[in-house]
Amino acid sequence: MSHVLTLLSGEQINYQLERRQRRTVGLKVTATGLVIHAPKRIAQSQLEGIIAQKADWIRQKLAKVSENQLPSRTWQDGEQLLWLGSSITLDLQHAPRAKAVSYTSGFLQLAMPNYNEPSAVKRKVIQWYKKQALPDFSRRLTLFATKLGVPTPILFLSSAQSRWGSCNSKKEIRLNWRLMQAPPHLINYVVCHELAHLKEMNHSAKFWAVVASIYPDYKLAEKELKAWSPKLHTI
Repeated sequence: MSHVLTLLSGEQINYQLERRQRRTVGLKVTATGLVIHAPKRIAQSQLEGIIAQKADWIRQKLAKVSENQLPSRTWQDGEQLLWLGSSITLDLQHAPRAKAVSYTSGFLQLAMPNYNEPSAVKRKVIQWYKKQALPDFSRRLTLFATKLGVPTPILFLSSAQSRWGSCNSKKEIRLNWRLMQAPPHLINYVVCHELAHLKEMNHSAKFWAVVASIYPDYKLAEKELKAWSPKLHTI
């Protein structure tokens, strides 16, 4: 949920608030801004006091993200997109009626009446990513669930701005469709990370041992995913 805090100086800090079962307040600056993970019962006034205390740190982090931010997409013909870690070219064509999106040999072809409307193109491309994501993630989930020795959980797609995946107490897993832009081994890492939560609903040493049992190079993958994050959030 989006919030705005106005400091005594008049400066405004925009942030996304996610309340969870936790004891402390966590602040994280991502490619899309400030994200705060807070205990479910913390008072809003107490939370805003913590943000105010950390204002200098938040400014520094946001400035650094802004410096490294990639140009926003224009959704025009010839634009470069990402698909499983590789660059693909957006091929826009006019057609009297919209046709199904076609992907062949590094080209994502969209033929539609309003091919020159960026918002329409963006919507169509995102729909395509989501359509590809569900069967792809399902296949990986089944593969690694078998390796871990657990039943394949129910899968949902996520559009979260600050999380690549999540697993809840109902043993439901959510994976961010934007991961379809990432190299396959990083998708595998996120899948394994969330599957490990079926055994350990925390990030303890036991949890990481479970992750390592099905994805030994998890530390390297975690660093790589962090580096890829700005690119994956341009959509």
